[in-house]
Amino acid sequence: MELLHKFLSAPADFLTSYILPFVVVLSILVFVHEWGHYIIARLCGVRVETFSIGFGKEIFGWTDKAGTRWKFSWVPLGGYVQMFGDTDPTSAKHSDEVKEGSQSRPFTKAEKKVAFYTQSIAKRSAIVFAGPAINFVFAMAILTAMFALQGQPYKPPIVTKLVVGSPAEKAGIIPDDKILEMDGKPIERFQDMATYTAVNLNKEITIKLVHSVGKGQWSDQPVIIRVTPALVEEVDRFGFKNQRGRLGIFGPEKPLEVKHHSWGSAFVAAAKSVWEISSNTLKSIGQMITGARGADELGGILRIGAYAGDFAQQGVISLIMFMALLSVNLGLINLLPIPMLDGGHLAFYAMETMKGKPLGERFQEYALRVGLAFLLGIMLFATWNDLVQLKFFAYVKALIS
Repeated sequence: MELLHKFLSAPADFLTSYILPFVVVLSILVFVHEWGHYIIARLCGVRVETFSIGFGKEIFGWTDKAGTRWKFSWVPLGGYVQMFGDTDPTSAKHSDEVKEGSQSRPFTKAEKKVAFYTQSIAKRSAIVFAGPAINFVFAMAILTAMFALQGQPYKPPIVTKLVVGSPAEKAGIIPDDKILEMDGKPIERFQDMATYTAVNLNKEITIKLVHSVGKGQWSDQPVIIRVTPALVEEVDRFGFKNQRGRLGIFGPEKPLEVKHHSWGSAFVAAAKSVWEISSNTLKSIGQMITGARGADELGGILRIGAYAGDFAQQGVISLIMFMALLSVNLGLINLLPIPMLDGGHLAFYAMETMKGKPLGERFQEYALRVGLAFLLGIMLFATWNDLVQLKFFAYVKALIS
């Protein structure tokens, strides 16, 4: 309700506080993603017809010396790179002819050489894979720079207090315990422990810890404790719901310690963060598919826009870190083997390799239609979730009743 209230009470402020940061962040991530496709296509000798940020009618643009039309379009919810020879950005269809006015002529030998569809499977796969891959590289670069220049927020994995009757208290965890491992995974920061617990819903966790012996010292004898986090539903200040696993423990309070890194150790820490974001995202998707996690957690552009505005108000550093998180998720989602996504195209190329010849254009066309319908359905469902949790329909009902 807070987001809706801000929109209705101060639309100009809402525009600069939420919509503008969202558009800027999304445009940067789309540019990075599509540039990955573009640069590898050029390195493979493929001519690129169009590089668009956004969909729909062009707002403005220019044509470079290589013949690529760079443009910004009216709907800033994505973008595309269209290769020479393709009749649409999905690369599902291609043409062997060039239109010159009202006439058409066949491709010349030189033109076929720079068309996307004539390239080897290895080159086409590299071009398609480059988009998601560069999203991971971009996130790695952001996090490496932030950790090297700003340091990494750090709380030691020490239990300072517990919720009475919580799973942790019942399992025998006590204040001042130091957590060493969770399910065999080393725990270096309290944040790592909280994140790991949050994505484990109704699943027993094996914890290795040491008890305190006083004055910042701990026992040399580790203790193994098994505990199942409680499933709790949290609602943020915008009204968006999230399910979390909670042990019922608290870590050190502010101020946070800052772990300073060399560029080398910052790179390692960034790689670890990207891996954890990816694995946690995949785990959450799997939980939604199996029903362990509620589908109402699936958020769309409204939720992303709300969080983008929130992080922007916290400062540039917070917004940049949020952009790194989104970049990982963008790369990961695009690798899913769903037609219309890059992962779907890679699946087509894998089938082409096994079959020994190109897949039929009709098969690809129908598969892409199914993929498009599926993705549009997911987008509509996610937007519906956002509107319901923002209490938009309740507000409209109150106006007309």
